[in-house]
Amino acid sequence: MSVLLLVILHMLASLEQFMLSSGRGTGEACVQKLVMAVTGDETAATGDMPAYQLRTPTTTLPQGVVMAASPGTLHSPQQLAEEATRKRELRLMKNREAARECRRKKKEYVKCLENRVAVLENQNKTLIEELKALKDLYCHKAE
Repeated sequence: MSVLLLVILHMLASLEQFMLSSGRGTGEACVQKLVMAVTGDETAATGDMPAYQLRTPTTTLPQGVVMAASPGTLHSPQQLAEEATRKRELRLMKNREAARECRRKKKEYVKCLENRVAVLENQNKTLIEELKALKDLYCHKAE
């Protein structure tokens, strides 16, 4: 099961828990439609054989999976500014790394071209000498 699907199903289970604790009932029709939309399984809407059973999560999410924050969780403009600054710094850091890698590849490419030029110049010199030797040989035979 993909990580995204696990996150969505975890969120649905949390929604169902909230609805139960707030006294609104299970909201099964709503939850089942959401399950059907997430899984693409038509039987989830009817309840015959649901693709995934919604349960209270017993374990935490897999390591590295972060729940998306809802817009209401950021409280102040300062937090929004800090988040924007963090994202900008992360983007700049990734950009610096990509630029460093690009420069390294360019140096490698130029070095490869320089080596090829040296080899071709050597070949050219050898061929010119060979041509000169053949011309001399041909001229001596003609005399």
